[in-house]
Amino acid sequence: MDPNEAREQEAEQLLTAALLVKLPQHPASLALKRQLADRYAGATRVPRPRRALFALGAASAVAAAALVVLVPMRLDRARGALAGGAVQEHVAVLRGEPQLQIVSSGIHEVKPWFAGKLDFAPAVSFGGDAEFPLLGGAVATFLGRPAAYVEFARRAHRISLFVLRADGLSFPHGPPELRTVLGFEVALWREGDLGYALVSDVDRAELASFAARLTSPGASQPE
Repeated sequence: MDPNEAREQEAEQLLTAALLVKLPQHPASLALKRQLADRYAGATRVPRPRRALFALGAASAVAAAALVVLVPMRLDRARGALAGGAVQEHVAVLRGEPQLQIVSSGIHEVKPWFAGKLDFAPAVSFGGDAEFPLLGGAVATFLGRPAAYVEFARRAHRISLFVLRADGLSFPHGPPELRTVLGFEVALWREGDLGYALVSDVDRAELASFAARLTSPGASQPE
């Protein structure tokens, strides 16, 4: 309400109060009371359609607020399931399942080896270096899906990279998302139609550094 409307309303209230004091008061007849009651009975009630619209609007607001809370929670749980699956598959690798089916330190030998073994071509541009040497690859599974498994090393630690089709899974777009699961560090990301899961027991800074090399457009590819 603007200042002019406020002043007008205040003046009207003062005039009404003055009239009630100065003018003589006479009781209203029963007929007049009924007439006034019938005339103004609906004036103070919100019409039914407006009440229904208000209730619908309130319900929509509550539903929208719930979505704001629930959608990120569900996405976080989905990402947590992906990270947990990565750790599970990495532990299986440590137990020898699967064993490397091609042993090579050359990415130009490992990548072509997957041809015809999967219905996609694993896009891995980093071929290892002195800090993170490439050891080889194998066909594996990830959450029940066929996946390319590429193994790297960091000193005495093994690093597992799983590459698979990302449809229906919540791999994050953009830079790798890091998580810690049962003492293992996991990096998840998506490039095009493919999802990537990197997991090891190296510390987070080392895994983040390695993930940056894997996702760098100018990653080297040693012969």
